[in-house]
Amino acid sequence: MGKHTVIMDENAIHRALARITYEILEHNKGAEDVCLVGILSRGAVIAQRIADKIRELEGITVDCGTLDITPYRDDLPHDSSCPDKTVIPFSTKDKHVVICDDVLYTGRSTRAAIDAVIQRGRPRTIQLAVLVDRGHRELPIRPDYVGKNLPTSRSETVQVFVQELDGEERVCIVQPEDGGKEQP
Repeated sequence: MGKHTVIMDENAIHRALARITYEILEHNKGAEDVCLVGILSRGAVIAQRIADKIRELEGITVDCGTLDITPYRDDLPHDSSCPDKTVIPFSTKDKHVVICDDVLYTGRSTRAAIDAVIQRGRPRTIQLAVLVDRGHRELPIRPDYVGKNLPTSRSETVQVFVQELDGEERVCIVQPEDGGKEQP
C-alpha cells in the first residue's frame, strides 16, 4: 500500500458528526419521524453515533438500523447463498429515512441502499448523510449532509477507521505506490 495522509483525526470526525446531527435536526424540524439506516459496516457505526447525539440533544431515541446492500449492488455478482445482514426492526413507511455511509464515491452503494429502503416500505423522504464525499460520481446522487468534501483522484483510496471496528479513529487518503498515476 502507498503513503497514508491523515485528513481527519478523532476530534475532526466527532465535530463533523455533531454538525451533521444538527443539520439533520434543523432540516427535519426535529427528530420526530426521523430514522437512521447505516450501510454496513462503517455507515452503521456513523448512524448509531448520530442516533446517540440526537438522544443527547433532543432526549428522543430515534430508530436506527443497519443495511446490507450486497444483494442490491449492480456492480458485484449476486450470490444468493450469502445471508442478508440487514437489521431494520422498524417501519420506514412515512418516515424521513437518513441513509448513513462513511464515504460517498461513485454513488452505486447509495443507489443500492435506496433500493433496499424502498423495498421495505415507502418513506416520506430519503436523505443521505456521509462522513466524506470524495467526488467521482457515476450516478446523479448528491448527499444532503456531508462531514468533509475531499477531492481525490480516482487512483487514491479513502480509508475511514472507527474505534468500534478498528480500534482507532481517523480518515486517511492512501496514495498508490506508483505515485498516483490515473488509471485508464
